[in-house]
Amino acid sequence: MRKIARNSKTKNKLQALLETARVVDLRFCDLLGRWQQFTITKRALTQSVLNQGLGFDGSSFRAWQGIHESDMIIIPDIKTAQLDPFSQNTLVLIGDIYDGKTKNPYTLDPRQVAKKASAYLKQKNFTAYFGPELEFFIFDNITFGQNGYSSYYKIDSLPGRVKDGYFTVPPADPMKEIRVEIFLLLEHLGLVLERCHPEVAAAVQHEINFERLPLVQAGDAVLLYKYVARNVAKKYGKIANFMPKPVADDNGSGMHLHQSLWHNTTPLFAGQEYAGLSKQALYYIGGILAHAPALCAFTNPTTNSYKRLVPHAEAPTHLTYSERNRSAAIRIPVTPDGNSNPKSKRLEVRFPDPSANPYLAFAAMLMAGLDGLEKKIHPGKYIEENIYEANHNLPQLPSSLSQALEALKQDNAFLLKGNVFTKDLINNWLDYKQAESARLQREITPLEFEMYHDA
Repeated sequence: MRKIARNSKTKNKLQALLETARVVDLRFCDLLGRWQQFTITKRALTQSVLNQGLGFDGSSFRAWQGIHESDMIIIPDIKTAQLDPFSQNTLVLIGDIYDGKTKNPYTLDPRQVAKKASAYLKQKNFTAYFGPELEFFIFDNITFGQNGYSSYYKIDSLPGRVKDGYFTVPPADPMKEIRVEIFLLLEHLGLVLERCHPEVAAAVQHEINFERLPLVQAGDAVLLYKYVARNVAKKYGKIANFMPKPVADDNGSGMHLHQSLWHNTTPLFAGQEYAGLSKQALYYIGGILAHAPALCAFTNPTTNSYKRLVPHAEAPTHLTYSERNRSAAIRIPVTPDGNSNPKSKRLEVRFPDPSANPYLAFAAMLMAGLDGLEKKIHPGKYIEENIYEANHNLPQLPSSLSQALEALKQDNAFLLKGNVFTKDLINNWLDYKQAESARLQREITPLEFEMYHDA
């Protein structure tokens, strides 16, 4: 084995892990938010590979390169090195993707987008932290099929009362052992965890929270979270499902995103305005609300996403903000210390869901917030009553993926600042997602037979 470690603590850690490993998995995130990987021997992880990367074919991934320009390069990020708990003696390294010809960062690599957003933020002398809360289901089994003559899905799941799973204890919480195993394994893998618990939907919905992280690391953590949840569930013969709305008559799964902005070590969201916010925080909220329809193309990127964004299911439908009120698109959480600790002041954006590519969703929200800060976009009047039942004439979130994509088509200049997002990424995203939306419009569903077979 070639010696890679030198006087760096990070490289020393990598060297120690390589002593244990037999092979190395190089992982990267595709445009749609899924981890991809290939495996090399540990002897192949040379200093040259760490500096200059390894080539691979990028034409076989959805919404990426064409076959005529397929050569890509992955350069491992050694700070991400850890042993895979599900694959014996395997070292995992997350990598960044570069164009094989120009050697420039690949504009369609989501992790590179997140890194550019972080660099853009640093130019403004800001730092930001993100704390995503992912909800998910654990089902016994899912089967589905679709062709010209049949369409079906079937979920096998433990019975439970609809909207009655929140904070239950065993035996009403039948999945506690699985959830706690996921929780402890994530802690073992380096995430600083806050809590885990059953969520609202009947008996089999869950949430695990971890502490805030910088943008890129938060994206890495979300993909690790999904990977661990799916593999632990598989060990028990079950399926972890991150669809926004897998069960029609129960609550869906969100990815609420806590955000805060800092200048060096000074928190910028605490002040004397509504709910103990600063003017900067209000402008940041204003930017997110102003660009929310376009943001939904990245934060709620599936046709299924909009089956969750309906009233009375703890998901927002209207573009407003509020302290405590979970029916608002943005909530200002009340913390145990009240407003006495400026470092705890943050925003919770409630409309995103776990089908999102975390790097793109987090970067897009950051760019919207910064645009609001730059233009001093005030978010308007807060709403404290239940918005589902109030009679306010408020702008609403899109009700379909096609509406969100149209909004992104019309409103994307804020994403292009600092070359964080690029036109080719936005166009590729629109093309791919418009095809998804169109497919749903032309396919026949079982519900249509139930409603119209005797028309």
